[in-house]
Amino acid sequence: MWRQLGPAFRFTLFFTILTGLVYPGVVTAVCQAVFRHQANGSLMEVNGQPVGSSLIGQNFSKPEYFQPRPSAAGNDGYDASASNASNFGPTNQKLIDRVKAAVDKFHKDNPDYTGPIPADLLTASGSGLDPDLSPAAAEAQAPRIAKSRSIPLDRVLELIRAKTEGRTFGLLGEPRVNVLRLNLDLDLLSLKR
Repeated sequence: MWRQLGPAFRFTLFFTILTGLVYPGVVTAVCQAVFRHQANGSLMEVNGQPVGSSLIGQNFSKPEYFQPRPSAAGNDGYDASASNASNFGPTNQKLIDRVKAAVDKFHKDNPDYTGPIPADLLTASGSGLDPDLSPAAAEAQAPRIAKSRSIPLDRVLELIRAKTEGRTFGLLGEPRVNVLRLNLDLDLLSLKR
């Protein structure tokens, strides 16, 4: 019996060390050496202090900031430990009420905007933590931000265009603007005036 269990035990011990310690250690070392920023959560810093991750949406509620997509993650939204969608279908009354409330809030916060409201300002993403907006959603908020910060509207639109990322590899996804990066650059723009 021990002749059969001995090799099985050694085999299990060998692969536990290989896949549980050696492999994760090598991958972690390579990632820290080659992709340090990404491996550490893509954290954005201001004056050496982390202010958020460019990969996770966070709430900005002040009128002088671009506001992200609504979030269904957690009770108050933007809870990374509760990342999920609402899973409400298009005929669900809760979703209809949420979108109506988002439309009313958008019109209240952005009285100078008269065009159609981009859908990503009214609906949550699948994770509830999408860090990006469509360029149209950012441009819809530009008049409010320009007015709140006393910055020319053209300057805010120029910042949006400069921060717009194209499709990944030229064909995957849609053009997008990272809300955290945009707001940090907006703060820098205000300081330079």
